[in-house]
Amino acid sequence: MLSAGSDTLRCARSEPSGATRLSRRGFLGAAAAVGCTTVSPGQATAAAASPQSTVHGGGTGPTGISPFDALDARIQASMRAYAIPGAAVGVLWEGQEYVKGYGITNVDHPVPVDGDTVFRVGSTTKTFTGTTMMRLVERGDVDLDAPVRRYLTDFAVADPYASAQVTVRQLLNHSAGWLGDDYQDFGPGDDALARFVASMARLPQLTSPGEVFAYNNAALCVAGRIIEVVTGTTYEAAVRKLVIDPLGLDHSRFSSDEIVGFNVAASHDVVDGKAVLEPAFWPQPRSLAPTGGLVSSVRDQLSWARFHLGDGTAPDGRRLLSKQSLEQMRSKPGPGGTLVVELDGMGVTWMLRPTAQGARIVQHGGTWPGQISGFLMVPSRGFALTLLTNSQGGTRLRDELFTADWALKLFAGVTNLPATAMSLRGQELAPYEGPYIAQRINAKGDIEDTVIKLSKHNGRLRGTQTTQATPSEAEAASEEEDSSQVQTGEVGAAFYRTDFALDLDPDGQPVGTRTDFVRGPDGKVLWWRNHGRLHRHQTH
Repeated sequence: MLSAGSDTLRCARSEPSGATRLSRRGFLGAAAAVGCTTVSPGQATAAAASPQSTVHGGGTGPTGISPFDALDARIQASMRAYAIPGAAVGVLWEGQEYVKGYGITNVDHPVPVDGDTVFRVGSTTKTFTGTTMMRLVERGDVDLDAPVRRYLTDFAVADPYASAQVTVRQLLNHSAGWLGDDYQDFGPGDDALARFVASMARLPQLTSPGEVFAYNNAALCVAGRIIEVVTGTTYEAAVRKLVIDPLGLDHSRFSSDEIVGFNVAASHDVVDGKAVLEPAFWPQPRSLAPTGGLVSSVRDQLSWARFHLGDGTAPDGRRLLSKQSLEQMRSKPGPGGTLVVELDGMGVTWMLRPTAQGARIVQHGGTWPGQISGFLMVPSRGFALTLLTNSQGGTRLRDELFTADWALKLFAGVTNLPATAMSLRGQELAPYEGPYIAQRINAKGDIEDTVIKLSKHNGRLRGTQTTQATPSEAEAASEEEDSSQVQTGEVGAAFYRTDFALDLDPDGQPVGTRTDFVRGPDGKVLWWRNHGRLHRHQTH
């Protein structure tokens, strides 16, 4: 057990450049923030444990209080409120590097969290996939604008045109166009990713390649498979060799077998306002490694930010990428839209987010059951922020720090594009009313349908959400699990400009995230893009 006084923070100069328990099926692929019940201070004593490794550097904010002090207070208050046992934060700001752990790794076996404690980082893994791909681009082994079939000759989804025409870049900027939420598990073998990509032949095409942004986990798995074929090794081995090891990220690994002896943040659900250990949340299919499989520490995540804000060299001076390639990753956005925040589009795996002041935010983050993370950079301000948490309640803290303006304004002097909720007339809301349907494929290969029915209410949209799985024949014959489990919830939207809306809670209050509606060639509302996923408007 680590002692409470373990020092895991350094301060160095640098040049800037769910409230209820759900089934495992219900969590797989979750991208929306999961609400949780506020807990009393007495219930959250463990979460409020003294932060580990405290040191402050740099200046103070406009009130004379160090921004790091303000950040500490915000994190500790939110940990108490949202039942988060443990968290770790890293900041690059005004030449200072700040790493800090809070609380404990496990409510049943408490060990202090520090800067080297490892968590699942979820979809921030995609940026490692993209960076590895850029190394192959610089070597001349991959062309971002070449069709996927140049590297995977048998690649296919349900649509023949998309199968033949989709490019590597479209995989990485989430404009491939097919159903993207495919979470099938093909076991722990080295062939897991190859089998996953082969299974994609049934995925329906929602939009033509390159035309519409829609978050696409399956596309990143295809990118990972290209990395395997081009390098002649497994995806994980290629990323280790080309990126992780050269950068000295000694607490970043893909397999649970590789983190034995590390201080590991266990996953927690939130039940009746309390954090509850949930070991079943931790495992992840190896077939999903390129889209969300990395385990990492906040210190390593901050080193990742430093690399991407730098000139492409590793700490030992070895050049991994040109500065131009790093800049290319966060420029030339594909189609725009919303993914919790407004996006100019995606670059090479980076969310490119506008601000009211003009500076661009480069962002990602991840959601896996009980492991919620955030990661953003403002390159023009030399600022980066990363957060790792070990509870479903982490979604609330992540939204406070990475979606809202508070941290961005405090450290980088930037804010979101302005958005004031409007009250619209009935005829203005009518084109948006009706049912919207989205699908995903769970770990067992079952198709899950999510139906959201929207109707006008007090100048805004209000609706109900229902999710139901269609089981495979084998599962339907089993008596061990109710495969037709239904989950329902309430949603709402308040428009702040044409086709763009603020998400509302069941009480009609903004929750801080944004969605938008996508029109078809005839000008009618065809999709609701909610948390980056396309829900088809059922108009007939």
